[in-house]
Amino acid sequence: MKVVAINGSPRKKGNTALLLKTAMAELEKEGIETEFVQLGGQKVRGCKACMKCFEKKNNRCVIEKDMINDVIAKMNEADGILIGSPTYFANVSTEIKALIDRAGLVVIANGHTLRRKVGGAVVAVRRAGAVPTFDAINKFFLINEMIVPGSVYWNLGVGRAEEEVAEDEEGMLTMKTLGQNMAWLLKCTVGNKG
Repeated sequence: MKVVAINGSPRKKGNTALLLKTAMAELEKEGIETEFVQLGGQKVRGCKACMKCFEKKNNRCVIEKDMINDVIAKMNEADGILIGSPTYFANVSTEIKALIDRAGLVVIANGHTLRRKVGGAVVAVRRAGAVPTFDAINKFFLINEMIVPGSVYWNLGVGRAEEEVAEDEEGMLTMKTLGQNMAWLLKCTVGNKG
């Protein structure tokens, strides 16, 4: 079993990365392989609504000049997906929005390739706006027929400075519990996706 974790923050050692790695550590304790993908800070383009993905049906977006197709391939190969984003004006980062829009169409165009995979949203926030960010990521999972585990609270951690989220005890517990619940769910569903 494998989970790919996608960091939508340009801060490679920021709060979003720390939250993702906290959940990943719990998955690894359960023998689940993880891979960390740094999407934030990369030059990515949003969807141009050309609908070529529905014509070609090759599991790729026609935009080839960025890493989105590589991320789509990693998501298709994985059993579980963690998507992490900082909260930017009460929503996901630009990079995560590009991923959601482009991957969403590619996945649907190719027969819902993420169906019954396990998805977990991870959100870093300074103060407010985390719930709409959490909601945006979960809507991507749900429209793609994915299974979303819960935790002891919404999957968010509060912090501003790099790695300040480590001081948010409830946020860190939420990530640990998310990782544990995701591992349990993966063990229940992988091989039973018929």
